[in-house]
Amino acid sequence: MRILAIIPAYNEQDNLTKTLADLREHCPEIDPLVVNDCSTDGTPELLRQWHIPHLDLAANLGIGGAVQAGYLYAQQEDYDIAVQFDGDGQHDASFLAALIRPVAEGHADIAIGSRFIEKEGFQSSGARRAGIGFLSRLIRMLSGVRVLDVTSGMRAVNRRFIAEYAQRYPQDYPEPEALLDAGLRGARIIEVPVRMREREGGRSSISPLGSVYYMIKVSLALILGRISTRRAERRRA
Repeated sequence: MRILAIIPAYNEQDNLTKTLADLREHCPEIDPLVVNDCSTDGTPELLRQWHIPHLDLAANLGIGGAVQAGYLYAQQEDYDIAVQFDGDGQHDASFLAALIRPVAEGHADIAIGSRFIEKEGFQSSGARRAGIGFLSRLIRMLSGVRVLDVTSGMRAVNRRFIAEYAQRYPQDYPEPEALLDAGLRGARIIEVPVRMREREGGRSSISPLGSVYYMIKVSLALILGRISTRRAERRRA
């Protein structure tokens, strides 16, 4: 079974070497692919110097576009499973085997790495946890899918959703939208407990002030996505 780790990276020169070393130590059977989203720091030089498999995007596409590029690569190269694994050092590769197992065994289409099941490791700020909880309840209301850590970027998907996400993947801050879309498509989604680390270097793409905008934008996107799906269902009926 061929497995690809999609590692989106924008200005992550301080974290990438540790991230890749973590993957090599715990999951040497997984092929890493760094998607360099037009980094302006030393990330491109680091990737070339260390001969790290990577894609250099011609324009800055944001996290959604970078991840979709990884899924397109996974589809073209005929991978069985694709794993999203952040390049900022927050994800712990020692949990990947447990994350991948239910997908590899055919019990799930998508497995989400959740920091909120056993509540160990870095839990984010109280304000962000409250926002994540709100989005979790909203997604459950709109789709019936219950996932606690809806913003987790640590997830594994099977061939079906490699193909789905290669063709269409939400932009900006896509994790909750991709989860809702998968739920509405009948995906079997489970959560697997993981621990995450606090970022050591670089800067988060969501500032404290931007968190309010994020919540409003994602909430509206989720609601509009559900309305659009319902209209499509009525047309087909």
